[in-house]
Amino acid sequence: MFCSSRCRRFVNCWYTRVATLYRCDADGGNIRMLSSNNDHDNTPWTMPDGRILYMRWEYVDRSQVHFHHLWTMNPDGTNQMVWFGNMHGGVAMLDAKPIPGSRKVVASWSPGHGLPEHIGQVAVVDPSLGPDAQEPVHIVAPEVRWKDPYAITEDCFLVADRQGLYVMDGQGNYELIYQLPPEERTKFQCHEPRPLTPRPRERIIPDRVDLTKATGRLILEDIYHGRKMEGVPRGAIKKLLVLQQLPKPVNFSGGMEPLTIGGSFTLAEIVGEVPVEPDGSAYMELPALRSLFFVALDENDLCVKRMHSFVTLQPGETTGCVGCHERRETTLKPIRQDIMALRRAPSAVRPIPDVPSVLDFPRDIQPILDRHCVGCHNPDRREGGVDLTGDKTAMYTISYWTMQTRNLVVDGRNQPFGNRPPYSYGSATSRLLKLMDGSHYGAKPSELERKTVRLWIETSACYPGTYAALGCGYYPVHLPMEPMRQRCGSCHTAEVKDRKGKKLTTLVINDAWGRHLEPLMNLSRPEKSYLLLGPLARSAGGLELCEEPTFRSKDDPLYRQILAAVQDAQRRLMEGKRFDMPGFRPNEHYIREMQRFGFLPKQLRPDEPIDCYKVDRAYWDSFYWQPQPQMAQGH
Repeated sequence: MFCSSRCRRFVNCWYTRVATLYRCDADGGNIRMLSSNNDHDNTPWTMPDGRILYMRWEYVDRSQVHFHHLWTMNPDGTNQMVWFGNMHGGVAMLDAKPIPGSRKVVASWSPGHGLPEHIGQVAVVDPSLGPDAQEPVHIVAPEVRWKDPYAITEDCFLVADRQGLYVMDGQGNYELIYQLPPEERTKFQCHEPRPLTPRPRERIIPDRVDLTKATGRLILEDIYHGRKMEGVPRGAIKKLLVLQQLPKPVNFSGGMEPLTIGGSFTLAEIVGEVPVEPDGSAYMELPALRSLFFVALDENDLCVKRMHSFVTLQPGETTGCVGCHERRETTLKPIRQDIMALRRAPSAVRPIPDVPSVLDFPRDIQPILDRHCVGCHNPDRREGGVDLTGDKTAMYTISYWTMQTRNLVVDGRNQPFGNRPPYSYGSATSRLLKLMDGSHYGAKPSELERKTVRLWIETSACYPGTYAALGCGYYPVHLPMEPMRQRCGSCHTAEVKDRKGKKLTTLVINDAWGRHLEPLMNLSRPEKSYLLLGPLARSAGGLELCEEPTFRSKDDPLYRQILAAVQDAQRRLMEGKRFDMPGFRPNEHYIREMQRFGFLPKQLRPDEPIDCYKVDRAYWDSFYWQPQPQMAQGH
């Protein structure tokens, strides 16, 4: 089955292979989205108690390859919660199915990011110690070759590999019961063994949704109750910043480029703010069917803690959580009977009208840097060795690279763990904000400008504010590497190994210049490239950063070669454009998908302008739940 992020194809009820979860009638009618996951949900299965067990792949600013764990929801999409995992990465928990007569499940324990066809070990998971305990995982068959396990009992499983079907006992011993004929093994594989036998019908959970509603309600009992909340005094958290992940129309790689440099893989939108009461409680009314997450803010609107997952509410659903990153098997002691937030009606989300809901670095942040920072931090003055100009590099800008190489923004994103200590990342510890308080040579942006920068940091510090930037806008500089090695190799080389372990010698750049070559090349003003200015003698207008000038003058043949290479990239950039340049046109795949979804006309002239921000907005809005007045319950 093929499914894009808009999931156009389905099979019976809520079962899909790689997509997000929907439900429908047995005849395929009344299709309704249950999951707003921006990545995907896998291998759902009905549990005896009526809930749907499935693997949810997510990375709300966490590693994109570590978190593929087991979640549950009711058949109407309500009560979505983790069932096992989500705190410890490194395995994909696929094809999980209940073991009759127990609370345990059997699953394919696929290593790392998950292997093709869900191949992995056969594992039994016991949830009795809670979703975070690792001890109750019993690896039945440690060999990484099995898939699609099905439990007859806790001591008898059906499993498959590429060429056959097997019966396996609880110690991992197995016996072949069917094998593909030799002539079919290059064309087909075995999958999904099932017994043809009656089984008890699962418990029916009544629908709890109200499809006439556009919102759901969430109750937070005590934000100070949870892991790594020690040291946060009661009353310190004043509000929650409500954010949402925005769906992508198309992907082009497994990387985050050009959204961030080593950070978030998705754009985040500001929904607004809701108050937190002095006792740590909050009661809020939130838009339904969105991937929402929260940032806890103190009295100065600085980040105390950040949620590294997302919550989805169904229309009309009321649900709650005990605390902030709390252990799911714990409750407050003593049980609270007077929650301050429940003394009033739920808080509606307060929008933040004076800041764009989706922030764009060149459009919204660079002008602030231009007004307050660039006067000192430019290629000519370069105070502190810092350049904050918006001059373009191969994919980003000099200033955006500076955020990374100078640690001006602490985001803690794309790491194999979450739940960091309070005040350890985000706006609270990002040096960029501290340098804007007036103490740094009088640089003091307005309150609105500081708020814009703060919210840009909280919304993942992305470079573009549009997914139209994906898969395009990259104009690499084809440098004369061999002459550079010959001239610069005595100082700027290191021994590295390729994937096969072969030793290679490669040109490197010292720490003062950053970790990558890209920020050293200026496509807006090629002669200002640090790859040219650094080795150039001061007498010739350079920075003379080498012990001895590599280039005594601009007439040096290697200098001219490097300059020509950067100028060639500049020419290609001006012809092809980037998302923040007049005349930019997204690549053909983005256009095709947006035409397929109906947000661009089918007949589009090659020179017809495209407002990618407007197109993205229409695409995102199309996911938002529209109340159905004629349908109060169920479908």
